[in-house]
Amino acid sequence: MSPIAIILLVLLFLSGTGLVIFILMHSGKGTGISDAIASSMYSSQSGTSIIEKNLDRITIICAVVFIVTLILMMVFFPTGMIQSGN
Repeated sequence: MSPIAIILLVLLFLSGTGLVIFILMHSGKGTGISDAIASSMYSSQSGTSIIEKNLDRITIICAVVFIVTLILMMVFFPTGMIQSGN
C-alpha cells in the first residue's frame, strides 16, 4: 500500500470519528435529556456559548477534512481499489 493511501485512510478515519463524536457532543435545542445534561455541566450561560462556538468550529474543520480526503481518494484511486505491492 502506498504512503499516500495510508495517510488518506488515517485522515479519513480520524476525521470521520471526530465528526461522530463532535456532532454527538452538541447540545440539543429543546428541553430534552441533552439539554438537562448540558445545563448541569455548564453553570454559566456565557461559558456555554464560547464552548458551543469552539465545538462548532471543530466540527466544521472535521467535516472539511473529511470531504477533502474523500475527494483526494477519488482522484488518486478512481477505480476504488487500493492495491498492494504484490
